[in-house]
Amino acid sequence: MRKIIPYLIFLTFCLLLSNTTKAQLFKKPSRKTLIEEVEKLRKTIDSLKTEIEFSNAIPIIDTIPNGIDSINPGGLTFFGSEDFIDPTISTDSLLSFWYIQKSLSLDNHEIIDLESANFKTEIPDSIYIKRLKAINSFIPLPYNNIVKNHIIFYTQRIPNKIDLILGLSPYYLPQFEEVFDQYDIPKELVIMAIIESALNPRAVSRANAKGMWQFMYRTALHYNLRIDSYVDQRLDPIESAHAAAKYLKDSYAIFGDWLLAIASYNCGPGNVNRAIRRAGGTKDFWTVYPYLPRETRGYVPSFVAALYTLNYYRDHGIQPRAISMPAHVDTFMIKKPLHFGQISELLDIPKEVISDHNPQYINEIIPGNSRGNILRLPYNYTNLFIDNENEIYSYKDSIFFNPIIYNHTKNSSSNSSSSITHTVKSGETLSHIAARYRVRVSDIQRWNNIKTTIRPNQRLTIYTSNPPTVNTTNTTSRQQTSISGNYEMYTVKKGDTLWGISQKFSGVSLNDIMKLNGFNNRSKILPGTKIKIRPI
Repeated sequence: MRKIIPYLIFLTFCLLLSNTTKAQLFKKPSRKTLIEEVEKLRKTIDSLKTEIEFSNAIPIIDTIPNGIDSINPGGLTFFGSEDFIDPTISTDSLLSFWYIQKSLSLDNHEIIDLESANFKTEIPDSIYIKRLKAINSFIPLPYNNIVKNHIIFYTQRIPNKIDLILGLSPYYLPQFEEVFDQYDIPKELVIMAIIESALNPRAVSRANAKGMWQFMYRTALHYNLRIDSYVDQRLDPIESAHAAAKYLKDSYAIFGDWLLAIASYNCGPGNVNRAIRRAGGTKDFWTVYPYLPRETRGYVPSFVAALYTLNYYRDHGIQPRAISMPAHVDTFMIKKPLHFGQISELLDIPKEVISDHNPQYINEIIPGNSRGNILRLPYNYTNLFIDNENEIYSYKDSIFFNPIIYNHTKNSSSNSSSSITHTVKSGETLSHIAARYRVRVSDIQRWNNIKTTIRPNQRLTIYTSNPPTVNTTNTTSRQQTSISGNYEMYTVKKGDTLWGISQKFSGVSLNDIMKLNGFNNRSKILPGTKIKIRPI
């Protein structure tokens, strides 16, 4: 295969050259023309290389599974997993995510300006408008030239990527719909996982946002995602979907508009609020649009385009890539340390399969604790795991949990960080202290063998490589809290907003505060008012 690729590259170059006239050869091209030609050549070469790699590695099924043909393109319920996954296919043939990760980077946005582009298509605007109206969406689906460019981009410009996204969608989206249903938010919002990561659970952005839902470190902690030496729940599609649902619900509570809530997921509510002020206070998305950050401006059009594509891909001649995914995944609660290698060797499960279903374990170790940690395995390994569970924990444990290697990982958070002794001050809570040192409450509890209550002057050991935060906001929030009955209370000060207050307390969302205090979108808070933050 490696010998063939150079010839393909040379042949491709010759074909492109043959289509170039002599006049064009001797005319100095513009920078824009050069960029477009280089990008065209790169995409052609990448496409050829991808097809060769894929054809050598994995058998391709050319036909679309029968269940997909029966999908109603105007309905909002996307393909169900039972319509797409063939339970007779061995999960050993699971398409490894290393290939998907390599193929799903939607980097074309860096080259093509979808805001100013003028893509051509034979499909009239009236058809696009009719199709968008036919989608049973609770969220308004606007149409204009910008949205049109995004639709053409998704349906015509990235065929070697969108087919993979469509192939993964029937596996992931029904699971996300189930999560979003618990929070009573529109199910079409699950499309945002496509925009954020192209359904890649190990996606990492330039800003170091991680996972399928692209959470930054501090935001992830705020929404109770666990991040430590063993686990990064940003990489867990289901756990991070819960956090995404909470975030979106909080954003909607602020703006009362789903398009603005979607935009805030990309740039944060502060940037959206600034854009609203610059637009004269209106909350109409397209009036606010010019004042949003450039990247965020394309976020809602991408949402509309992705939803359109998921419903009408067949009308554009697109076939979902046939991906063998398990018909069912079983969940086990693991309370003892367990290494992927122990499961793989004893049960003859490819380690890649274990990793693909449990990407949150960053060192191939499931840590043990009384609370337990989730292990997901394809259904055809369920009985095998149950029958051998007791043996698995002791299998080659001296090798997989070699003290030198295991203890280095186990203590990496403390060995690479300094030990700090914190003396508890009156009014402080574990959440305040965790936020100050940028660690988790559960870590403080584990390091100091405590449960929930702390007392003034108590000395706590903190392991952190982060200096304690000393901003006045956190200091003020500690001074403004008190205990009343069974709740931690906060005294509102001038300039406070409910969103701002929620950001001062780790693990507390805007929606939590609103529910606890019986607030709605029209509720006002006055300086001096005491509001409930959380039960104690």
